[in-house]
Amino acid sequence: MQQLNIIPPRSGVSFILKKGQRLRIVDIEGEQVSDFICYNLHDKAEYLSSGRTIDYAETIFLTKGHPFYSNRSNIMFDMIEDSVGRHDFLLTPCSADTFRIIYGHTEPHKGCFGNLSQVLSEYGITSDNIPVSFNIFMHVSVDADTGRVCVLPPKSRAGDHVLLVARMDLLVGLTACSAEMSNNFAFKPIGYRIES
Repeated sequence: MQQLNIIPPRSGVSFILKKGQRLRIVDIEGEQVSDFICYNLHDKAEYLSSGRTIDYAETIFLTKGHPFYSNRSNIMFDMIEDSVGRHDFLLTPCSADTFRIIYGHTEPHKGCFGNLSQVLSEYGITSDNIPVSFNIFMHVSVDADTGRVCVLPPKSRAGDHVLLVARMDLLVGLTACSAEMSNNFAFKPIGYRIES
C-alpha cells in the first residue's frame, strides 16, 4: 500500500481530489488535529459549509455515514470510515489573531488560517475565502445550559483515521493544526493518502 504523505507540525498542504477518489487522513502520533477545507475545483465560489452540513445532519457530531455539504447545498464528500467519532465543525481555523487574542502571544504564529491561505493562494484563494474548517480529531464540548464551548484534548490515538470519498472534483486544503489547546499542547504531524 502507498505510504502516507506527511504534513509537518504547524503547516499545511493543498491538492486536488477527484470525484470518486478517497482521502485517508491519519493521526500519526495521536492527539493532533487536522483542519480540512475544500472547494469545488471547477467553481471555487462553492465551498464546504459548516452551517448547511450541521443543519441537514441535525447534529454537531459528524462521523461515518454523514454527507458534507457546500454553501450551495450540494454534497461535496461523504465520511465512510471514522475510528475516533469525535470532530469539530464549529470553530474557525486558528490564526495569528487567535494566538494574540486567546493565548496572548506577542509574536503569534500564522496558524492554520495563514497556512491554508498560503497553500491555496496558487489556486486564486485569498484569506477572505477561507471558510470554517472541518476540524478532524478536534474535541470540543458544548455546555447544554450556557452554550459555552471548551476545547479538550483530542480523543484520537496513534493510527486513528477518517476516510472521505469525494462526490465532486475538489480542491482541498489540509493542515497539521497549530493551536496549543486543540492538540493537548504538543504539535505533531498529520498523514494523508489519496486512494482510488
